[in-house]
Amino acid sequence: MTGGAGYIGSHAAKALRQAGHRVVLYDNLSAGHREAALGAPLIEGDTADVDTVRRAIRESGATAVMHFAAWLSVPDSVRDPAGYYRNNVTGTIGTLEAMAAEGCRQFVFSSTCAVYGEPVETPISEAHPTAPVNSYGQTKLAIEHALPHFERAYGIRSIRLRYFNAAGADPDGELGEDHAPEIHVIPRAIEATQGGAPIDIFGEDYPTPDGTCLRDYIHVTDLADAHLRALGWLQSGGASGTYNAGTEQPSSVRDVIAAVERVTGLKVACRSAPRRPGDPAILYASAKRIRQDLGWVPQRPALDTIVADAWRWHSRHPRGFGGGDR
Repeated sequence: MTGGAGYIGSHAAKALRQAGHRVVLYDNLSAGHREAALGAPLIEGDTADVDTVRRAIRESGATAVMHFAAWLSVPDSVRDPAGYYRNNVTGTIGTLEAMAAEGCRQFVFSSTCAVYGEPVETPISEAHPTAPVNSYGQTKLAIEHALPHFERAYGIRSIRLRYFNAAGADPDGELGEDHAPEIHVIPRAIEATQGGAPIDIFGEDYPTPDGTCLRDYIHVTDLADAHLRALGWLQSGGASGTYNAGTEQPSSVRDVIAAVERVTGLKVACRSAPRRPGDPAILYASAKRIRQDLGWVPQRPALDTIVADAWRWHSRHPRGFGGGDR
């Protein structure tokens, strides 16, 4: 599992282990945390290092790879497209090259709703045109386009999961979201209740009910379950496919702020800021295909539940996994 010590990867690893799978994590720890491995074997390495990835696959006896190792900030991708192409495209191709060489034939890929760009209709189905407006989405779409070629040439079947907005934390309290700096709205809002910097509301003049962006927030444990089901599909001989992973429930930035205030009982300090380049006004999923094919139904879709789980973890880990400054 590449990026297995990161936010989504660590939750997926826990779900896989609970389901009886043997999991080996592969992470360069540039954004992941050793503590998030929860005792699972962890190999330090970069995905672009084909020889090291090959050795990890060979020595672990891996029959499938879940690929979580990617940079994920839309604004950063606008500022640094070269870095995003190098990390997200070159690193993923290196992983696929290693898989082909070692005969590993099942691949679950973390894609993104950013491949759609500005939606022409909502909810967004997998048939929606793909027209990314930032290099983050473009790098993910580049891999989606590459995967059928890898299947034809090397027999690597794949499931591409187009995430909407992953959020929340492990209900057991073992895992949570710990980025430095933090870039996502729910943990940023929680930090703002604790004396952290006010949360920036990037644009209040969008064509939405309250003027702020609408997003589809999916609980990270539900997303982990989607990965578990995707792996099961491939292991049972299922065909490659592309699936949205979302709740079909759009929430605005102001909805998130209100939920954080309800759950915590504290005021979220916030301030107005200009729109960010590359931010569509509305993104929320149609999840009909993943329900039908993989039997996936979110178990913790309510925004207040997502926020409550995040708040519980952040309350117990005010300085993150390592205990230092976040």
